[in-house]
Amino acid sequence: MPAFHKILIANRGEIACRVMRTAQDLGYRTVAVYSEADAGARHVQVADEAVCIGPAQVNQSYLVIDNIIAAAKKTGADAIHPGYGFLSENADFARACEAAGIVFIGPTVEAIHLMGSKRLSKIAMLEAGVPCIPGYEGAAQDDETLIREAERVGYPLMIKASAGGGGRGMRLVHDASELSAQIRTARSEAQNAFGSGELIIERAVIRPRHVEIQVFGDQHGNIVYLGERDCSVQRRHQKVVEEAPCPVMTPDLRKAMGEAAVKAAASVNYVGAGTVEFLLDASGEFFFLEMNTRLQVEHPVTELITGQDLVAWQIQAAAGHPLPLKQDEITLTGHAMEVRLYAEDAAKNFLPQTGTVLRWEPELRDGVRIDHGLVEGQLVSPFYDPMLAKVIAYGATREEARRKLVRAVENCVLLGVNGNQRFLANLLSNPEFAAGNATTAFIAEHFNADPSLSPQAPSAAELATAAALLYQASANSRAHQGELAGWRSAGSAPWRFLLKQGENRYSVALDVLEAGSQPRLRATVGDASVELKLLASDGRWLTLEQDGIRRRVAYHQDGDTLHLYGQYGNLELVDVTHEPAGGQSAASSGTVKAPMDGAIVDVLVEEGVKVSKGQLLVVLEAMKMEHPLKAGVDGTVRKVQASKGDQVKNRQILVEIEAEEA
Repeated sequence: MPAFHKILIANRGEIACRVMRTAQDLGYRTVAVYSEADAGARHVQVADEAVCIGPAQVNQSYLVIDNIIAAAKKTGADAIHPGYGFLSENADFARACEAAGIVFIGPTVEAIHLMGSKRLSKIAMLEAGVPCIPGYEGAAQDDETLIREAERVGYPLMIKASAGGGGRGMRLVHDASELSAQIRTARSEAQNAFGSGELIIERAVIRPRHVEIQVFGDQHGNIVYLGERDCSVQRRHQKVVEEAPCPVMTPDLRKAMGEAAVKAAASVNYVGAGTVEFLLDASGEFFFLEMNTRLQVEHPVTELITGQDLVAWQIQAAAGHPLPLKQDEITLTGHAMEVRLYAEDAAKNFLPQTGTVLRWEPELRDGVRIDHGLVEGQLVSPFYDPMLAKVIAYGATREEARRKLVRAVENCVLLGVNGNQRFLANLLSNPEFAAGNATTAFIAEHFNADPSLSPQAPSAAELATAAALLYQASANSRAHQGELAGWRSAGSAPWRFLLKQGENRYSVALDVLEAGSQPRLRATVGDASVELKLLASDGRWLTLEQDGIRRRVAYHQDGDTLHLYGQYGNLELVDVTHEPAGGQSAASSGTVKAPMDGAIVDVLVEEGVKVSKGQLLVVLEAMKMEHPLKAGVDGTVRKVQASKGDQVKNRQILVEIEAEEA
């Protein structure tokens, strides 16, 4: 029986922190690995020891097997937990651990190799008689073969990275005219994310549910399933909401899917945590999708309804212990639901966001769990996946869990970086979702007009609150300088503020109705008038009264920049009241800027060439996704200021186009 005493977690962020929590509770010492960009990250602080394994880029740090093995040897770690993503489904990594005499907390090399490939695993499942989606999973990977096989499969179809998951390297293709470009993008994304550009093609199953079965095996031949998770609500093939149990599951269907999942796992003598994913159609027929040979992002919902710690099960199985429960001892109680908090702007087509976490303060209550890897002051960089945290709720019923989750999401204070809280809260509150009717087509069919998906101007109340805080800061400054705080003669003009949000500016007139330590103010924003009284503020929370109602607002002020936690999350306003005249000129529509920090993957134009509006100019890679940047006008490229391989900053000018005369 293998024995180990110190566990290195070959990952970062919330999953590294999650694994460390259980490992430390079980008495094991833990080791973190980190890139130079993650030196101040929470997982480094949580671990007993930490080792830097390279520069920020994943292919120079978290994906370098030799560096991780060296860190284990240096610290005396005799076991490695891979988390999910990165090297978690890399057979070469498991083989390197074995060669170094280090226990790999996961399945065997053979299982990872087979099930970690969508292509090979599908072939194996077809041979085992598991129902699969028609498609192409052959070894020939040239474009000509893929195009020919796509015609045979028919449209719409899915292109999928054989080696990956999480929506990367995955494209839905509706027409043959799109195919070549989508193959190129999917292959490039897959190569960058997983180190393999191998693809498969499958017929698209329209409006299914995405249901996955949690399986677990030990070294004694025992394999069980721990119920299912419904992960149907997806955007760009990435899961948005995960819940357990599935709202339409029946005991007979659960048994059939569970037994099929166990059969799949048993075919490779599976050990450890694994997930067999299926597409479930409206008739109750299900098709094998893939098997993930690792812990899933959404494992907490299974933990909450089973009362089991799946990381503890992983560690115990790796140590040679039998599974703690037999199949008939596993029970499901209540309902759990999870969403992923991302650093992205839903109003700008979910553009990933970078910046410094100025404030992080989730609300923890009974039945709410927050798995995260955040500390205030931490930089959210462009090098990694934009997921920051998972918000999970548990209740006796699905409705109780949903209600708790809405509150938890709305009260998850994140300032300094835009998050997707409002998108998540609105989605969870949608009647179709609340009724349990969501399929993989839910967002496209029922949610594409939601206000969270388009830019929204700050409300008059938010602008009034911002102006009031700026007034208070100015008044306090005057008081410190020996002047009368907020003093105005009875007939004097109101305070005037000009606040900038992005490229938009808002004028606020503030009348001081009552000065003092709790000033009463009236703000005029356009035709709207808002009266409020400031009761208390401590640099983090403002307590105010408006229309006879007291409430608290989270904020962070740094000079002229004010961050408010508003109805759409992080609201950044800059006081430009005293900005010199002429400082408002905006860049022409012919200027193409980087929408975030990232790396230039390709530049497709040269100076002097004519371009058309909508033409692809530059491909930017950030947070493991490729972002096409297109021309906003017809015209001639006047200047190209970026080259392939360049690291660029948010809003950096990349291409300038001289627009054609109208």
